[in-house]
Amino acid sequence: MEVVYEDNHIIIVNKQSGEIVQGDKTGDRPLSDIVKDYIKEKYQKPGAVFLGVVHRLDRPVSGLVVFARTSKALTRLNKMFAEGDVHKTYWAIVRNAPRESEGTLENWLLRNEKQNKSYAYSQEKPNSKKAILKYRTLAHSDNYTLLEVNLMTGRHHQIRCQLAAMGCPIKGDLKYGAPRSNPDGSISLMSRRVEFIHPVSKEQITVEAPVPNDPLWKALCTSR
Repeated sequence: MEVVYEDNHIIIVNKQSGEIVQGDKTGDRPLSDIVKDYIKEKYQKPGAVFLGVVHRLDRPVSGLVVFARTSKALTRLNKMFAEGDVHKTYWAIVRNAPRESEGTLENWLLRNEKQNKSYAYSQEKPNSKKAILKYRTLAHSDNYTLLEVNLMTGRHHQIRCQLAAMGCPIKGDLKYGAPRSNPDGSISLMSRRVEFIHPVSKEQITVEAPVPNDPLWKALCTSR
């Protein structure tokens, strides 16, 4: 486990693809339990360790996950995430270059619970939710493009669904139209940066995750 920021109220971890943030029906050990064990051992805490989950990343996605270490931080972070006061920047490697090097995508997303998949529409549908993101191109190779993405809304599989609807499926994302999977089962999407005002100290917090140790990620990032 890689801790990238830590204080008395917050801990930020670089999640690896394949890890789940919180327990689910798979029964696999979640990242939240691993972080609790880390805190318990490091600070020699007796009894149960408090850890609040304030947001999640999809299992095949890597990058920054913010946890609350106190109930005060949890309450305030929940409010900050709900009100859009936590700014997250994502990087994605996509198969096709977008027609415009940067832009704003607006769709109506409809979630299919059975398929665990969202569908994008240009007009509102019953039970759909409006989804907005901004993207810009950072780098190109012969076959792939590195995009930076900022979410204006937080919807189920929003980045994956909207980029695919634009004709730019994320590398390795079979569910949303990629032609083949990545060897490790990941998709080439990461939560790269998180910025917010600390809920207790009121200091500016800006944290970046290291780029995955993968030749394509490295090549695209060095060509910026």
